[in-house]
Amino acid sequence: MADVLPADGSVTHAAADSGTASLHRNVMIGIAIALVIAPFVAYPVFVMKVLCFALFALAFNLLLGYGGLLSFGHAAYFGMASYVCAYAAKHWGFNPEFAILAGTGVAALLGLVFGSLAIRRQGIYFAMITLALAQMVFFFSLQTPRFTGGEDGIQAVPRGKLFGMINLADDRTLYWVVALIFMGGLLAFYRIIHSPFGQVCKAIRDNEPRAISLGYRANQYKLAVFVLSAMLAGLAGSTKAIVFQLASLTDVHWSMSGEVVLMTLVGGLGTIFGPIVGALVIVSMQNFLATLGAWVTVIQGVIFVLCVLLFREGILGVIAKWIKKPL
Repeated sequence: MADVLPADGSVTHAAADSGTASLHRNVMIGIAIALVIAPFVAYPVFVMKVLCFALFALAFNLLLGYGGLLSFGHAAYFGMASYVCAYAAKHWGFNPEFAILAGTGVAALLGLVFGSLAIRRQGIYFAMITLALAQMVFFFSLQTPRFTGGEDGIQAVPRGKLFGMINLADDRTLYWVVALIFMGGLLAFYRIIHSPFGQVCKAIRDNEPRAISLGYRANQYKLAVFVLSAMLAGLAGSTKAIVFQLASLTDVHWSMSGEVVLMTLVGGLGTIFGPIVGALVIVSMQNFLATLGAWVTVIQGVIFVLCVLLFREGILGVIAKWIKKPL
């Protein structure tokens, strides 16, 4: 006797979910393969810079794309983690893994404090509070040269030995560590947004009053996603300090917050892999168009305007529309 399909189309939805999961798995495998090949066809330091900023963009996308919270001050967590990691490695003699963990932990604590203050407001007021708090971090970094090095920053940060055994002085060796950190951050991001916690965050983003009426404590979820985003941003900043052996005021400047917004929007806000593409595009422009000087900023502005006007979903958002599957 033939089986009867459910009238509600649940089998169709299950097949669609299975197809999406398969697509995401294949993209993940593709990224892993690309990471294996990348250091042999491109300058490892350039690829590491892309990976650090891609992780930073993923952190911002978690907050805005899935939490619905627009922050204009994400450089605070990226930059402060960079400073703490650099200081711990240079002045306290921490191994790179402990220095990175120290920077990430401080970023999470900073996110907890700043998030507790910012989530009391919504919309543009929330964004302005995050910007004001980030400017306080910038002022602190400028006025405490004993810790941050002031305008000179913390230079000549030792890369050290991972677990006391693996010397990271060689760029190729360090690359594999950075690639593993990036993949770990990407998998953590993917797990967060597909967990029950992530689904509630999306529900609050889409309709906060209804989520509250269902019994969810919206502010607690907002604070949690804020801290997780700050933590990922801190991981990116700490890793960047080890890669470039430098932590500077650029890392906490408001323009860094603007760059991560640009990366996320160019790649595709609310997409899984869009921020990675956005980071690749923006970092490549900065690297290969460096001879144009200040015109690089103008070109970035033109691309940003074009994306807002013509490709509001971003690069991967448009592709996802074409294939009718989320990316």
